[in-house]
Amino acid sequence: MSLLLVSFLLLMPILLLLRGRRKASKRVPPGSLGIPIIGQSLGLLRAMRANTAEKWVEERINKYGPISKLSLFGKPTVLIYGQAANKFIFSSGSNTIVNQQTESIKMILGDRSLLELNGEDHSRVRGALVSFLKPESLKRYVDKMDEEVRRHLDMHWQGKQQVKVLPLMKTLTFNIICSLLFGLESGEQRDQLLPSFQAMIEGMWSVPVNVPFTRYNRSLRESARIQKMLKKIVHMKKMELEKNVASSHQDLISCMLSMVDEDDKQVITEKEIIHNVMLVMVAGYDTSSVLITFIIRLLSNEPSICAAVLQEQEEIAKSKPSGEPLTWEDLSKMKCTWRVAMETLRIFPPIFGGFRKAATDIEYEGYFIPKGWQIFWVTALTHMDNNIFSEPSKFDPSRFENQASTPPYCFIPFGGGARICPGYEFARVETLVAIHYILTRFNWKLCSDNFFKRDPMPVPTQGLLLQIWPRKLS
Repeated sequence: MSLLLVSFLLLMPILLLLRGRRKASKRVPPGSLGIPIIGQSLGLLRAMRANTAEKWVEERINKYGPISKLSLFGKPTVLIYGQAANKFIFSSGSNTIVNQQTESIKMILGDRSLLELNGEDHSRVRGALVSFLKPESLKRYVDKMDEEVRRHLDMHWQGKQQVKVLPLMKTLTFNIICSLLFGLESGEQRDQLLPSFQAMIEGMWSVPVNVPFTRYNRSLRESARIQKMLKKIVHMKKMELEKNVASSHQDLISCMLSMVDEDDKQVITEKEIIHNVMLVMVAGYDTSSVLITFIIRLLSNEPSICAAVLQEQEEIAKSKPSGEPLTWEDLSKMKCTWRVAMETLRIFPPIFGGFRKAATDIEYEGYFIPKGWQIFWVTALTHMDNNIFSEPSKFDPSRFENQASTPPYCFIPFGGGARICPGYEFARVETLVAIHYILTRFNWKLCSDNFFKRDPMPVPTQGLLLQIWPRKLS
């Protein structure tokens, strides 16, 4: 009897371990991790470039349900879907899930960007960005954006019969970023920065295998080059502030350099300034240019909605003396235009999805997400869910006449909760100013088809080629 008892006690830990392993393995979400490192990355990237990425994700959901496991960009990943999933992503504390992007994004944009920071570091750096990007601060920069938009249209649209919208909008948003974030006016430094910046972005969603002639390798090299340029700009701004020949409000870098604690020590490190300036560059360059491009694309096919937006913008234009720039008050009157922008973001969100990391073992929807795994969410899935938005494929800006009617955590082009994108207002101002002048100065007609791919942002065929001619105010 005693021998049996001793044997049982010796074997019990092993039996419990095996039982726990069986239990855990049953609770891990269904799916396959695929080939090591590569996993399902190439399949997703191919689907994005073929404009079938949402279908690719929906097929996984139909096969495995609203939570499944896969491997993306070198890491085991759990895909989650739905309103509850979005709320979990955007409202969970840092003891549950933390910021962490794919290895490619981390290595290209840097490990001290807001996308990688958590806890006190995240709050500190986010607070610095928000202090520059909040509405109270942006009011003083409307006329500068206005100047950049008008100069751009004079140089690249006026007198032309055809334009490619997306490349031109990227040029515009890049120039606005250089002017407002770095205080870099047109010239040699801007010209050197743009090709490196464009090449850097191309490899942000890629398999992180650093071998020559790959997108990832090229992006890493261009990232290093941009960081070197930014370091010089930061040092120059620092000297200007020390000599009192610059203002802390003149651009984002000066603003962040000016932030000191009670001991007069700099709140944000030089590395954090560089990495977060790169993040804001990417966010402001690609997302705003895509949004403006797709607004123009959708208005081309919706004459009644286009007429309503034009009427709103013409009334604002007529109320101002000729040549006077737009003001913050003018932007507040552009309610119809911004509803069109919101509906465009619902149907064509610039950001396909994003990643977080499990900070601990997580129980979610009856499944086990192991510590360290990526959690992947896709923006468009709730945007195009007919249980949330009736007739989701229909372009209907009136959905946003009462934003309170949209269920929380369902419309997420800028994220949600406490971690909503701090550049939201910047994008709004940039978009409204650009649409005002494009719409009041030009008529247009689409010359290309409606196909687009994701690379990883939506890219229309031929960059959205338009036939344009001058518009006269009615």
